[in-house]
Amino acid sequence: MAKCPHCIDRKKLRTEEEKKDLLKRLRRAEGQIRGIESMIEEDAYCPDILTQVAAVTAALNSFNKELLACHMRSCVSDDIRSGKEEAIDEFVKLMQKLMK
Repeated sequence: MAKCPHCIDRKKLRTEEEKKDLLKRLRRAEGQIRGIESMIEEDAYCPDILTQVAAVTAALNSFNKELLACHMRSCVSDDIRSGKEEAIDEFVKLMQKLMK
């Protein structure tokens, strides 16, 4: 059975563009978290902090969606095309974890 050309030994070869986009999303969330830390240190009003926490959650969800789409387009689809149907089971397990 052929291996996915993008996935080698449980690693994923990403394009520079993919890396740049994913890191940009993570750094945005990281900045928002630092902002929340400052808000707590400055005794900000609870609803204002909660609003920022919701923004971080949305940013991480957006990151997950993008990473999941990349995984589907490359690793999962290549594995299925090469007859590696266990990729479907792995994907189902991943979705179950993400949907908890």
